[in-house]
Parts: sequence; C-alpha cells; structure tokens
Amino acid sequence: MTDKHFNHNLINLYKGLRKKIMFAFAQTQTNPLRQAITAAYRRDEEEAVADMLQRAAMSAEEKQAADQLARSLVKKVRADRSKASGVDALMQEFTLSSEEGVALMCLAEALLRIPDKETRDKLIQDKLADGDWKRHLGRSPSMFVNAAAWGLLITGKLTQDKPNEEALSGSLSRLLGKGGAPLIRAGVDAAMRMLGKQFVTGQTIEEALANGKEREKMGYRFSFDMLGEAAMTEADAQRYYNDYVQAIHAIGKDANGAGVYEGNGISVKLSAIHPRYSRAQHERVMKELLPRLKELFLLAKQYNIGLNIDAEEANRLELSLDLMEALVSDPDLAGFHGIGFVVQAYQKRCPFVIDYLVDLARRNNQKLMIRLVKGAYWDSEIKWAQVDGMNGYPVYTRKVHTDVSYLACARKLLEAQDAVFPQFATHNAYTLACIYNFGKGKDFEHQCLHGMGETLYDQVVGEQNLGRRVRVYAPVGTHETLLAYLVRRLLENGANSSFVNQIVDEHVSVDALLKCPLDAAAETGGKPNAILPLPRHLYGDARLNSQGFDLSNETVLNDLQAAMNKAAEKDYQAKSLVVGRIKNETAHEVRNPANHDDVVGNAAFVQAAEVDKIVANAKKAEAEWAQKQPAQRAEILRNIADLYERHAPELMMLAVREAGKTLNNAIAEVREAVDFCRYYANECETTCAERQALGTLVAISPWNFPLAIFTGEVVAALAVGNTVIAKPAEQTSLIAHRAVQLMHEAGVPEEVLQLVLGAGDVGAALTKNLNINGVIFTGSTEVAKLINQSLSAREDLPVLIAETGGQNAMIVDSTALAEQVCADVLASAFDSAGQRCSALRILCVQEDVADRMVNMIRGAMDELRVGNPAELNTDIGPVIDAEAQANLQSHIDRMKGIAKSSHQIRLPENADNATFIAPTLFELNNLNDLQREVFGPILHVIRYRADELDQLIDQINAKGYALTGGIHSRIDGTVEHIRRRIEAGNLYVNRNIVGAVVGVQPFGGHGLSGTGPKAGGPFYLQRLSRLDSWRTPPLTRSGQADEDALNRLQTLLQSLPLTQEQKLDLAGSLGRARVHTLRQAEQVLRGPTGEHNVLGWQVPKRVWLYGGSLPQAFAAWIELAGSGITALVDSQHPLAAYASEAPDLLETSAAPASADISHVVALEELPVEIKQALAGRDGALVRIINAQNGVDVLQLFEETSCSINTTAAGGNAHLMAAGD
Repeated sequence: MTDKHFNHNLINLYKGLRKKIMFAFAQTQTNPLRQAITAAYRRDEEEAVADMLQRAAMSAEEKQAADQLARSLVKKVRADRSKASGVDALMQEFTLSSEEGVALMCLAEALLRIPDKETRDKLIQDKLADGDWKRHLGRSPSMFVNAAAWGLLITGKLTQDKPNEEALSGSLSRLLGKGGAPLIRAGVDAAMRMLGKQFVTGQTIEEALANGKEREKMGYRFSFDMLGEAAMTEADAQRYYNDYVQAIHAIGKDANGAGVYEGNGISVKLSAIHPRYSRAQHERVMKELLPRLKELFLLAKQYNIGLNIDAEEANRLELSLDLMEALVSDPDLAGFHGIGFVVQAYQKRCPFVIDYLVDLARRNNQKLMIRLVKGAYWDSEIKWAQVDGMNGYPVYTRKVHTDVSYLACARKLLEAQDAVFPQFATHNAYTLACIYNFGKGKDFEHQCLHGMGETLYDQVVGEQNLGRRVRVYAPVGTHETLLAYLVRRLLENGANSSFVNQIVDEHVSVDALLKCPLDAAAETGGKPNAILPLPRHLYGDARLNSQGFDLSNETVLNDLQAAMNKAAEKDYQAKSLVVGRIKNETAHEVRNPANHDDVVGNAAFVQAAEVDKIVANAKKAEAEWAQKQPAQRAEILRNIADLYERHAPELMMLAVREAGKTLNNAIAEVREAVDFCRYYANECETTCAERQALGTLVAISPWNFPLAIFTGEVVAALAVGNTVIAKPAEQTSLIAHRAVQLMHEAGVPEEVLQLVLGAGDVGAALTKNLNINGVIFTGSTEVAKLINQSLSAREDLPVLIAETGGQNAMIVDSTALAEQVCADVLASAFDSAGQRCSALRILCVQEDVADRMVNMIRGAMDELRVGNPAELNTDIGPVIDAEAQANLQSHIDRMKGIAKSSHQIRLPENADNATFIAPTLFELNNLNDLQREVFGPILHVIRYRADELDQLIDQINAKGYALTGGIHSRIDGTVEHIRRRIEAGNLYVNRNIVGAVVGVQPFGGHGLSGTGPKAGGPFYLQRLSRLDSWRTPPLTRSGQADEDALNRLQTLLQSLPLTQEQKLDLAGSLGRARVHTLRQAEQVLRGPTGEHNVLGWQVPKRVWLYGGSLPQAFAAWIELAGSGITALVDSQHPLAAYASEAPDLLETSAAPASADISHVVALEELPVEIKQALAGRDGALVRIINAQNGVDVLQLFEETSCSINTTAAGGNAHLMAAGD
C-alpha cells in the first residue's frame, strides 16, 4: 500500500470516528439502584399510587392508634388557637383564594425591595385600594393578624382615589393630616416587617441562636437555613458560601460538642453556592461545587454538627445524588454521621432514592441523616412539565397521593436504622401520628417550619408530651431575603386544601381533617387530578402538545445521543425536489458554523432560469389538491407532525450542525414545527372548512428557524388547498430538504409541494413570476419591501404575508425581582445567540435599581458558556455565517466608541474555526445611539427615571417596529399603562420575551415588523384562502362597536341623496357593524398553568378609503367607524362633502397616497401606479384590502398577544388553592 493510500484511509477512518462520537453528552449509569430512580422519573400515577399503597399499608389497629393520637393533637391545637402566633392565625384570616391574599403576597414580596418612595407609594395604592381589609379586623384572637390587617385597612382606605372622609374616624383624619402617604407606607411596612419577624429566627446567625434558646429549653432543636435567592453570579455564590462558613462556626461553637442529633445543625441550598447548579453543567458542578461542599462538610465534621443538603427542583435531583456519592465515599468524611440529605415525597422517584441512599450508606459503612418532606415546588413542577411537553409529571397530582407516598417512604426509612437517622418534616397531624406509631422503639426526630405549626409540635416535644425531639427548620436572614421564601411558604401552607390552614379552620370537621390518606387514595384509585391534564394533553381534544425531551433524564440523554450520532453518519446530499428535470449549479459543501472542519453534507442550488418551469408545474397540480376534503388535508398535516416526532433526533442533529442550534433550541425547533402542523390541521377542519384555495404560493423562510418557520409557512398554505413552492434560506438547505422528504412521505403529493434550493436570485425570480398567487415571507424588512414592490407591479392583488424584524424592548421598574429579571434578560437577549426576531435588543431599567440589576446581569453573563452547540453545557452557539459575524463585529466596534460602558464575555479556544460572536452588553447614553436592528447576541441597556416612563415608551414606538416587548413590574396599573401605550404584536409580562408557542402566543407584529396576520393564530389560514369575509374566533369578551359613531352616521344617513332601498341597505350595514367588530374583544387562549395568555385586537388610526360610489363608500365608512377607525378619502371622493359633519370620523386629503396610513380599502381596482407609489414609500408596508364586494373590517385589525406570568410573585396561588 502506498503512503498516499495509507494517508487517505487514515483520513477516512478519522472522519468516521469523528462523526460517530460527535454527540457525547450522556452518562452511563451502571448502578441498578440509580437506574431504578431514573426509570421512575415520570412513572404512571396509578401504578405509582398502587405501589405506595402496598408499601404504606396499615393494619386496623395502626389506623385506630393514629386516628386517636391525631384527634387529641387537633383538639389541643384548636383549643390553644388563641395563643397561635403569626402564620397559624394569618392563614386563617387571609385565605389564599381571596383578592386580599394575593395582594398581600405581592406586596410582601415587592415592597421591601423597592428603593424609591414614588414606586413604593404607587404599589401600595395599586394593591391595597380595592382589598377588603376591613372584613379581617377583629376576627382573630392573635394580636399579630389584627395589627397587619389594621395597617392594611388604613392604607386601603386612604389610598383610594376618593377616600370616604366621613367613614374615617377623627383620629385617622388627624393621622392623615399629620402623616399622609409616608405614614401609610410606614404602617404597611410595619405590618410586613411583623410578617418577616414571624418567619425568620434572626437577621444574623448569632441573633437566631440567641432567639432559639427559649424553644431549646422546651426540647426543640434547630436546623438553620441561610436565606437567599439562587446565586446568579459567582460573586453571589461566594457571598452565600461565606455566610454558610460563618454560620457553621457560630452553630458549632454554640453547640459545644452536643453532637449531630442533640445539637443544632444547618441546611444548605446548592443553588446558592454555585451559579450553574444544573445537569447541563455536570462537569463544572463536580469540579467547582463539590470541593466547596466538601469544605462545608469538613467544617461541620470538625464541630460534629449536622449539615443537610436541601432538596430543590426535580431536574436537579440526580445531580445532587452524584454529589452525595462522592461525599459519602470520601475517606476524609468517614465516620461523620452529620451528612444529611432531603428527599421529597411528592416525587414519584422518592422510594427509589431512599433505596439508593440506604445502599450508599451501607456500602461506605456510614450513617446518613435523611429528612423526608412533602416538597415545596409542586406548582412549578406541574408548569414545567406542561411547558416542556413531557410524558407525565415527576410529582403526584393529588395531595392525598403525596400523603400516601410520605407514609410509604417513612416506613422504608424506619426500616434502615443501621444506615439512616430519619427526620420527618410534616405539619399534618395524621401523618405525624402515623410516624409516631411506626417509629416506636426506633431512632428518629420530627421537624417543622419556623412560624408554622408550632402549635401542633408543642404537643409533641418534651417528656410531658410525646417525648420526641422536634427540629425546627429555621430561616436566618434579613427581611429582604425572607420574601421569596415567605411567599413560597404562604402559598404552600396557606392553600385552602393545606393542613396548616384547615387545622385551625373550625368549618373543617375533625373527621374530614383526619381522613386516612390510604382510604382517600383507594377512593381516587390513584387516578391523576382531573383539573390537571397530562402535559401532552394540555390542549384537550383539539390537538396533542408536541413531544419534548427531558435533558435531565440520563435514559433520555443516552437514547438521544445514540440516535443523533446514528443520524450524523448519514451522507446528506440535498437538491431541489421538483417535478421533472431541471438544471442545478454545482453542489457546494455545507459546513458547521461551530466547527468549519465538520462538513455536514452537500447542497446543489437550482439555476434561476428554471423557476418558470417549476411554477408552471405547480399550477397544473392546483385543482386536484384544492378539491381534497379539509379532513383529508388535516390528516396529512397530522401525519407530518407524527413523522417529525419520530425523526426528531435526526432533525435536531441537522439543526445543531447546520444552523448552530443548541440542544435545547433544537428541541424547541422540532416542537414548534410539530405544533404548527397540528394547530393548522385543526384550523383547516374548523375555521376554514368552507374556504377556497388561492392557487400557488411561494414560501420563503429564514435560516434562524430553519425547520419551525419553514414548516409553519408550508403547512399553512397546504392546509387550505394551495400548492406550494418552498424556498428555504440558502444557509439551511439540508434540514429543509429532509423536512420536505418527510412531508412527501406523510402524503403530500410531490407536485403539490416543491422544494427549491437557491440563493437570493432564485427567491427574486419566484416572487416576480406573474403566475404565483402570493408570497409568505419571513426575513428582513428590506427584503420584504423588495418583494412588495415586485408584487405591486401586477394588475391583480397577490397575497403577501411578511414577518420581519423588531427593535424589541423590555421595561423594568423598581418593583421587579432582580434575579427574575436577570434570568429573563439572559434568555431573551442571548439564547439562540440573539438570532431571533423576538430577541431582546433594548433593556430599559429604572435608575433606582439599575446599578444592582445591570451588575447582576454582567456577572451572570460571565457564567454563560459560548461553544459548540453539540455539547450539552453550551449556552450560546455560533452566529450563522461569516457575513453575519462581520456585521455584528462592526456594530460592536462602533458601539465601543459610543456607549457609556460595555461588558463582553470570553469566546472558546477554537473560536477562529467557527463564526462565534462574544455576547456583549452596552450601556447607551440614550436610544438614539441605536439606529437599526442588530441580529445577534448584543444587548443595549438604558436607564430611565420613574417620571420619564411615557417619554421612554414614545422613544421605543418611534423606532417604527412593533414585534415583541417585555414588562417587569409588580404594579398592575403600570403593566396596564404600558400595555395600552406600547406598540408590540407580542407582549410578555414578568417573564422572558422569546419562545412564543403556537396557538398560545400567536406570533407576529405590525409597523416595520410585518403585515400580519399572526402565525399560529386564528387569521393566518384565512389570509391564505378565499372567502369574502373572515370568521371571528371564539371570544372570551365580545367586540364592542363604537355606538356613538354609528348613531351619528345613522342620523347623517337620513340626509343622504339616496333611494329608500339604498338607505335600507345601509341601515343593514349599521346593524352588521354593531356586531361584526373586534374592537375591545379578547380571546383567552388555553396554555400551561401559571400563565394568562390573551389575544386582543387594535385598529390602525386611519385607513385610506379608495373609490366606490356614495352608497358603497358610505357602507364602508360605517364598517370603519363602528370599529373606531377614521376614514381618509381623496378631496374629490363622494364622501368628501360630508367630512365637516363628522371630522373625527372622516378626513380628506389632496394626496392620500402620501398620507400617514398603513392600510388602503379599495372599493374599486387600485391603479398599478398608485400601488407602486405605496410600495415605494419609506416605513411600514401598506396593506391593500380588496373590498370590491364590501369591506370586511376584521381584516383591518392588528392582533396583539399578551402573555402574563401569573406566578411571578413566587407561586401559583390559583393552582395551589385548587385542592384535590
């Protein structure tokens, strides 16, 4: 063999190896006990409950003993209720379902964090003016509840716009005279601080230890918890770590050698001591967090005090077990019995976790402390599973099922006395009584939360009672850090179904309170809670939710990795998929933007001269496809969805390697494409069943969503019977080619859907072809204009739907939670390397909180990893190509000379062989520094004063775009004000501003951001099909016509020089205009729990009414006026004579074509020269509505979608209060 052959074979071997191990993000778990944990992650609830019932089974004697003990405890608690302090009494007064409860939570959560007086006053007014505080006065024997309610009552009264002076006592009037708003603020502040005191043992660990001495004498012990949010930055993590170190020293010295079980201990939240504590960052966690954690355990060992690892979200559980494996087997910690771990009974994996931990202890000759809790993140787990399209929930959906699991897991823990010291944390008297009886003669302790349920445990602790040790989980920290924790606890234990609430509620009978959970669960048969659809059935019968992938599940990761590597071995050769033979250019290599050595495949572009032939073939196929029944087309669309899901790993692999998508983004890409198929299938069978096809449509899609938008455009056009020529972006030909192959396989005839690969010249040739009936385009505003100009040169009116860019802003006031803002800003600005039209470009922060927020965002940016998206730990991949990279780099270079300051994160080592751009933050002097849309990972920040909000909104609107916008505020009035004033097609409140979900947040804007209708909304298919009028979607709030305008036109009608018959016809138009409108209408859209998604509509200010006779024009004017639109007519128009009669409803102009309009209603054919003049204007594209058969006013409305995170205050009150 020659050297040359040898080298050639080596190269091939290397290529083969490289392809096979391209994706390597999974870990192999060989321990069967760990495999069992993973297998139970989202176990079927009925199966899990049946298993738990068996494990928890109690004899009749055991049930009777538990019932007797629980009854005596409850009776004592109720008798002692007048001594109840704090939350026991507060929960009784302010039940969560009341408006006041929610207002109280929001207030508690935001008030103490607001530095500026103006916003604080506004919040007080907003939340307290309409709360019914008076009702709560004098109802409770606890001084604490009355004090809080009294402060709120005063405030509620005095901050209403018109206080009822007579109703206020003389003393209150005098107080108001003396103190005014500051006094009110102080009153509320005092009430909130009282709440704080109730829940926190001390502001410092020293204070907490001193405050706990009284209870220690009674037999209580403490596990202190250092309060704080999860660390967003390394500085946060270091600060929290130091707090733990100081606390361990203080507790250890105070314990004075009492030992792990007899002395006080501490609990640590791992998300507080590392900013990236997640499965995706496994390597960093083991390298950076593990040594920190070991240091804390070594320190605890030195003092011989217990240190518990707190439980957090379900997707972090198995990562925490990896840490436990390392710690328990570490020889430096041998013989130390203070290693503690918290397990959550609401997780279906709980018993399997216990099996593993018992085995871990035995393998290492160790004894662990295991704290069993119900679990504190239930509502979040439900929401995430729904959002992520999982196959089930990781938690039980009924409280009673969790209660059964708790008892089953308690038995398991008590059976392993050699390996485990169990700690049972519950506020449920029946559970407590069961455990007391299960554990006779065994070693264990009870635990409860500070400020909750002490009345219950006072009956347990001490020799004079049940003689069992009780450890109090005791938060330590300032009132500010308390808030997030407090709201969590208020929600969890204040929910109307919770035991803490019911035990003191005399309306709940003792029998009902103490029903054995085993009996209750036998009645449910283990069936999931009916109010919670399984995540895949979120949308009911209408359609399936798209299938997600759980990237915290090792089994899923291993399967996905294998399937993606298998797909990567394929040789991808893409060319146009058209009818007949055509000429192609020479094929070119498609390279991975994250690694230019990786050739993903080859693509051959078609020659532009071939376009006419392709269009002609599409025209021949029109009739047969259009004649198919809607149900037949819908079935094909659903087949496409199913095929996409079956081939998801392959499509994801292409999205990662061809488009530079991270794994999370690749999942979202496939899911959105699937959602489009199912949503439009449903629409085509319902809303559009009667509508006719337009003919042949050209679908031109972008590289940034090379599967989702590509598929959405294509299947929308197909659904209503059009034939389609699909032209994907030149950068992403391979994934489009594979998608069309799957569409053909699903049943779309090859002549009905043709794929045309090519560059801009091919797109231009397609849009200029006179035989096409319309264009669906997603891309830049500039290209949309060129397409519009091509189409305007035609005699007819081909359809154009253009979805273009955005200069998207988020406004953050001083009531917002910095950590929430930080997470949402990072996702909105830098996810997908900022290459989303919805991405955040301008962050506007109220100056009072800007320093802290911007510093936190900078610190959190430093924790992000830019790199190859094939790796799970990559947060930000490359930009699409060298041209995009050069444009972005030149913007960065220019801004460095203009901006007040900048912050940039580092690039990976191999950055030269890829098209990465370092994520960058610029602080601008003002918005004028930013002149155009910048499509990449670059965030621009400006500060504003509270009194400048309206000018800020004006500046944002003046940019001319109206795509997405964000608001972070706890003040409902502020949110409403911004909602009313800001121009944005999609608005997001207290959440990130990206990732619109099909049918839940229909997506698209107006102005420079596009023509509408919204993709994944009720009008998209109607625009792509033919019928004189559009159908209104099912509304939650009906449209309200402008009655005053219609009444005035009705009067004017009498004086018109028309026949009686014509007037009768116009009277009919008046009647229709009263009902056929979307003015002030709303449609609440079905979506995940914890969100409120609503579709609304707004009208353009004025519309040019072109042509038509007087009766025709007057009928059109009625339609416009009834929906609140001013008509503009030429000064020679038949209506012009009546302008003076209603100047606010009708304007005249000598040159309407150059007026400030975005829509033309053409009552007769619009001359080509006018269309071209309109298409040549600067600014937004002007939409022309063919109204020769009458005006359908629905087509003039611009859709606005608003998505509100209703859990931003710290939890999902609605879901928590719903009960079983």
